[in-house]
Amino acid sequence: MDKTEKAEVVKELSSVFAESGSVVVAHYTGLTVAELSDLRSRMRAAGASFRVAKNRLAVRALQGTAIEGIANLFKGPTGIAVSKDPVAASKVAVAYAKDNEKLVILGGAVGSTALDANGVKALATLPSLDELRGKIVGLLVAPATKIAGVVQAPAGQLARVIGAYSKKEAA
Repeated sequence: MDKTEKAEVVKELSSVFAESGSVVVAHYTGLTVAELSDLRSRMRAAGASFRVAKNRLAVRALQGTAIEGIANLFKGPTGIAVSKDPVAASKVAVAYAKDNEKLVILGGAVGSTALDANGVKALATLPSLDELRGKIVGLLVAPATKIAGVVQAPAGQLARVIGAYSKKEAA
């Protein structure tokens, strides 16, 4: 790889790091091509991506970004999982690491906060952004349905009383 290609890779990685909501760094020693392809397809399905980059280029790309603090994780054969959703990359990486012990999570970052391996695992247990939005909508809609039920209850009771009197008079 010549200097211009390296500069392009650094520029591309720098923009990926700057735009990402979360970054997970992991060792992938021993994973076969099929296993890496499976990991990448799971990442794509979750809206994330997994890539392998040279450590020196990744460290250069980190310089000047908010997540510069994770540069010490780039030693050995490292892979980078990146997503715009703060929890998507960590969820897929942790789930895959449970199934395959060859993927070892080293740490990562969310926003400008550096995380160790346990931090990434804790982040993976959080609900995704879409799940949180669904819960908020559910909480906002619940009072309206309760109000509608309370308003309808007296009218329903009145109708039942009138129905009972009409049956009584008919008999």
